[in-house]
This record gives sequence, structure tokens and C-alpha cells, in this order.
Amino acid sequence: MPTFSTYDETKLAYHVFGEGPPLICLPGGPMQASAYLGELGGLSAHRQLIMLDLRGTGESAAAADTASYRCDRLVDDVEALREHLGLDRVDLLAHSAGTNLAVRYAERHPERVGRLALITPSVAALGIVVAGEVRRETALLRREEPWFPEAFAALEAIFGGKATADSWPAVAPFWYGRWDEAARAHKAAEEGQKNGEAAAAFGGEGAFDPQATRAALARLGSPVLLLAGEVDLNSPPGPMAEVAELFPHAELVVQPGAGHFPWLDDADRFVAATGAFLS
Repeated sequence: MPTFSTYDETKLAYHVFGEGPPLICLPGGPMQASAYLGELGGLSAHRQLIMLDLRGTGESAAAADTASYRCDRLVDDVEALREHLGLDRVDLLAHSAGTNLAVRYAERHPERVGRLALITPSVAALGIVVAGEVRRETALLRREEPWFPEAFAALEAIFGGKATADSWPAVAPFWYGRWDEAARAHKAAEEGQKNGEAAAAFGGEGAFDPQATRAALARLGSPVLLLAGEVDLNSPPGPMAEVAELFPHAELVVQPGAGHFPWLDDADRFVAATGAFLS
């Protein structure tokens, strides 16, 4: 497992899969170990995946300064990884909350970004609001599934501010396009991969400046892929179309039947779309 020392001497780890041009991959969570990404459904057959464990997650060391877990400050770790790898420009792939870090990196270092793939993105850094009704309408697309009644009741409790400790586990099926054995195993493995203290700091005061980020992205010359899951409550296709409009050179792909982890729901379709963009 390779490691490097970042700007404040914190030792960070990354995991390498496949061969070919390197692709730095930033996990979501926020602040979840990169292990849940696997090999992105086989994308490692097309690119060398450089899976970064953000500070305080996975095999990376915890930070002495907990404020350094803030999203805007993690940009310096990504830049340190680029320098460590000896790359003049980097292609970036980010998932979920990790997309906030990716766009803040592109904001600060636009000249270092080759291609930017944002997978089922979070919109916190962009100041876009996903309305509860949009999430509800997306959830109703799953009404024919056997787990739906219990999961939807829990979702309604969350929306209504009446969530209990059982509500969040009950909505887990909504995160996946298929609530099968593989999805259950993936969800169970996720539970121990997140750093709660780091996650709490990730979006702290000063982490995001949507106006500045939008202005910078409007000038970004890099090609951008926005990949949304058709049934993803976190990143529904409608709001993802709004995100695509923020970039001069963005392509929106909606993967049919996919939830928040599209490489699990249909690996072939995910790899075909993402691989074609990164080629």
C-alpha cells in the first residue's frame, strides 16, 4: 500500500488498481474509506485507479488538527497527491460527497484538471437545493418493490422531522437500484468505514463558498461528466441537470435503474459510460 506525506506531514495512503493512465478517485461519505468504491465495477480494466483514503479514513493517518478535515482544506491533500505522483494534470473521479472536494479542487487548480467525472454528486459546494418533493417523487418510482411500504414510511418520518433510530436503516434500499444480497453486503461493509468526527468537520463553517465555486466552474475548460442514477434520492436527475449547466463543457448521463452506487447496479453500463468519457 503506497503512502505519501502531505503538506502538514500527515501520512496518507492510496490504493492502486489496474494499469493505464492514472485516475485519482475521491470517495464520498463524507470522510469514508475508499474501500467501498471497490474497482468501480471494473473501470480498472480501462484506467489505473488511484483510490485516495482521505486523512483520518482507511489506511491514512488521523489529522492532528481536526479542522483540516474541512472540505476546502482537503484540497491541499489532493494537490499533494498530484505532486507525489509526478503528474502535470490529473483526471479526477469523485463520488457523492467527494464531488464537493473535486469541484473545490477544480476551482483552485483549474490548470491541473484534465477530465472531471462526478458520480451521483453532492450539491453542497454548489449551493443547489434538492427539494424534499423531488426526493419523494423519485422514491415513488420504487413503489412496486416488496420492501417499499416499510422504507417509504420511514422516509416520510424523516421528511416530517419524526425520524427514530430505526428510520435511517429502514430507508437503505432506496440507495441501491437493486436491494439484493450484494447491496445488503455493501451497505453492511460501509458501516465501519466512516470517520464520524471527520465527517462532522467536512462541511463546517468556511468549507463551502458556492458563489465563488460557481464563478470558477463557469470558466473551467475541462470536460465534465455528470453521472446520475435514475432512482437516486441523493442526486436525482433533475437537480443534476442544474449542476451540468454550471460548466461550459459538461455531459449529463442518467443511468437507468441506478441508485447512488451505479457501478453496483449495472457495472457494464457504468463502465461503458464512464470509460468512454475518460478515454
